[in-house]
Amino acid sequence: PEFLNILMENVTGAAIDDGIKISSLECLGFTCERISFTLTLAVAGEAPVPEIAPEITDLMLTTIVDGIRSDRPDPIRLAAAKALGNSLSFTRKNMENEQERDMILKTICDATQSQDTRVRAAAYECIVQIAYQYYDKLQSYMQTIFQLTFTTIRSDEETVALQAIEFWSTLAEEEMELMDMAAELAEAGQTPPPESVCVHYVKAALEHLTPLLTETLTKQDEEVEIDDDQWNLSMSGATCLTLVSNTVEDLIVPAIMPFVQQHIQSENWRYREAATMAFSSILEGPSDEAIGQFVNQSIPVLLTALSDSNDLVKDTTAWTIGRICDLHVRSIPEDTFPTLVNGLAGKLLSETPRVSSQACFGIHNLAAAFQNDNAAATSGTNALSPYMPHLLQTLLQVVDREDAAESNLRIGAFEAISVLIQNAAPDVNAVLMQLLPAIIDRLAQSFNMPALTNEDKEQKEGVQGLLCGLIQVISIKVTKEELLPYCDSIMTNFLQVLQSKNATCHEEALSATSAIANILEGEFVKYMPALQPFLMTGLRNFEAYQVCTVAVGLVGDISRAIEGAMKPFCDEIMSALIEALQNSALHRSVKPPVLSCFGDIALAIGAGYESYLQVSLMMLLQAAQTRAPEDDDDLIDYVNMLREGILEAYTGIIQGLKDGNRTDLVLPYIDAIMGFLEMLASDRKNDYDNEVLGKAVGLVGDIGSSLGGQIKEQIRQPYVMELLKEGHATGDATIMDTCNWASSVVQQILTC
Repeated sequence: PEFLNILMENVTGAAIDDGIKISSLECLGFTCERISFTLTLAVAGEAPVPEIAPEITDLMLTTIVDGIRSDRPDPIRLAAAKALGNSLSFTRKNMENEQERDMILKTICDATQSQDTRVRAAAYECIVQIAYQYYDKLQSYMQTIFQLTFTTIRSDEETVALQAIEFWSTLAEEEMELMDMAAELAEAGQTPPPESVCVHYVKAALEHLTPLLTETLTKQDEEVEIDDDQWNLSMSGATCLTLVSNTVEDLIVPAIMPFVQQHIQSENWRYREAATMAFSSILEGPSDEAIGQFVNQSIPVLLTALSDSNDLVKDTTAWTIGRICDLHVRSIPEDTFPTLVNGLAGKLLSETPRVSSQACFGIHNLAAAFQNDNAAATSGTNALSPYMPHLLQTLLQVVDREDAAESNLRIGAFEAISVLIQNAAPDVNAVLMQLLPAIIDRLAQSFNMPALTNEDKEQKEGVQGLLCGLIQVISIKVTKEELLPYCDSIMTNFLQVLQSKNATCHEEALSATSAIANILEGEFVKYMPALQPFLMTGLRNFEAYQVCTVAVGLVGDISRAIEGAMKPFCDEIMSALIEALQNSALHRSVKPPVLSCFGDIALAIGAGYESYLQVSLMMLLQAAQTRAPEDDDDLIDYVNMLREGILEAYTGIIQGLKDGNRTDLVLPYIDAIMGFLEMLASDRKNDYDNEVLGKAVGLVGDIGSSLGGQIKEQIRQPYVMELLKEGHATGDATIMDTCNWASSVVQQILTC
């Protein structure tokens, strides 16, 4: 407090030099920023709430606002405006007071008229913060802010105009969030509290806002290279328009489509690009019914524009087609499909990396539209099949382009190939089997690629990871008999990839190995001696926790594949899994799959799990104590995942011991396991998707069928019947089937 008092006296003292005032305000700003950051941590439960006396925050705010006054020199106003932006998160008490709020808003609005560009921009940054943190307090000031922002967007310098646009973007985001909240509450028969009611400012301003935003779209920066992605007025306007569209939904169509239709074939490239960008920006908000007819009509125009003389127009056009394929693929006319596919394919090799990358994006989304195409399984084909050989061949040529490292082109091409393979119809299997040896050969050749610099090394390892991913998706699509002749070569290459130091490579190689294990089943065991050291490295890679997660998943897949043959490898694996659970620095998301993995191993090795039973059950009982506070959604989700992992582990262990005729080993722990089920029965309100309930009911049945009359006393407890009753009440067919089975098991025990 003494330190803050000195800073505040420096700012308000008449005899203090302006340089000291500025430095003191900057220091106050940093202090406010630190307090704000600490408050954020406190809300997340990661730090104690900072103790700041209300009179201190009042003085700080008064001092800062005093520094922004119009009679202060611009450097002082700038430092004060920045400090105010940092202080807004902990001045709610002041913002609740109408008189103080009026003073703050008036001072900030006055600062938007400063002669200094930096002061104006800083003032708008404060207004953006207020829109984000105090939406419910805006109503009295919206008319003024409306006029100020519109004038600024239309005529001020770009750095200031960008902040004025950001205000409307922030407002749209806030209104979307409030409307989503209201919809959720309405489903539960509730209404939002007064401070969380959406006032629909964006909808009210739509008629005036959309022409302003489309005007910004025509202010593209010719001096900036397309690949630079430098934030400018047209980009900001497009982002804002997207958010506005998502907020007002169908109402955006009549507001924007006249501009699009008028200018999409303009002689001026700026208007062609702006109209295309405007169309792309509104694709996500409205329904198919509202936008579908315009999507239908746009395809021929957009395909022609793919050959535009201007690179930016081509780039935006390819992006727009990709968005249409992602969001409104059903609105693409069937007779246009061949032209669309060939049009995108024609831009893969001949255009700049940026445009070709957007073409990859379009093909990716077009292929993804066939993800749930059940007709292909019946008919054996789909609309993609005639184009698959050409598309796959061309995309592989894209990967080899000398400039493929630019604009994420190589990654985009690999991802497009992957999605094409995933959604390929059965009649393309022969093409995939021709592709597989070519991909394996590429992976083998990649080890000979020179890597003179770190960039070369990263690129080489990135390609290796992507090639592993392609082998994985092909393996899933073909039959075991088709894959078998290539497995030795595949695994040899995977093991070589695992010798690198690249975490992403390891993740991809281990994940692809899971696919091979799932397909080969028991025959996979021959690779285990060579794989085991790399598997252990993955399991102990606590820093790159994603690799650790994939390695844990691989252990589960191998356990299911080779079953009892897993036993010789289990000592090391179980040791690593226990280490993972005991490591407090390991990302918590890894721990639920580790617990579940105990069940996979037990199910595989049966009675052989005896030597690991005590330590794993102790870990499960310890994990079962974890609870989540009511106001922490992230922790609630984590605890649900943890509980699912625990239930999967118990189920696997009990089933495994039953298969090995050693269920007697679990009897000493049965009271603790049933106690966990009792706790779940009493703590049901956060099991939103009934995933925990479904697994809990399954465990009741497994315990009953494995231990029978030995647990008659435990099974007749009221909480068991409560779990079964709630399972039936879910209406979920799978859970109800499990309940019926578990209920019959319980009934048999109680009547014997």
